[in-house]
Amino acid sequence: MVTATETAGETMPLTHAMAPERSLNQRMDALARANQIRTQRAQLKRDLKSGRLSIHSLLLKPPEYVETAKVFDMLLAVPKYGRVKVNKILAHCRISPSKTIGGLSERQRSELVSLLRR
Repeated sequence: MVTATETAGETMPLTHAMAPERSLNQRMDALARANQIRTQRAQLKRDLKSGRLSIHSLLLKPPEYVETAKVFDMLLAVPKYGRVKVNKILAHCRISPSKTIGGLSERQRSELVSLLRR
């Protein structure tokens, strides 16, 4: 429902804020960046699965392209960690399954790393 406001005797309709229009070049650049991030994350998950990269180092010093990835998804890429185990770990550390790597607080990050090192 759109309501109106009055300013100096004039009634002005309130409109919903809309995202600014993007040019074709801006949309193509955003698409290319998203594809690059997806490719890098896929390689990262393969590295976690193969053991070439440890989840500890990823959590302590995450690269920029993984900051917006879900902690849950990254933990699932680690061998021997399934949905049940990952959910238990996140619940123990009081971390929401929808939390991103970049959104972890220092307490959450250190608690998670120490629990995974056991």
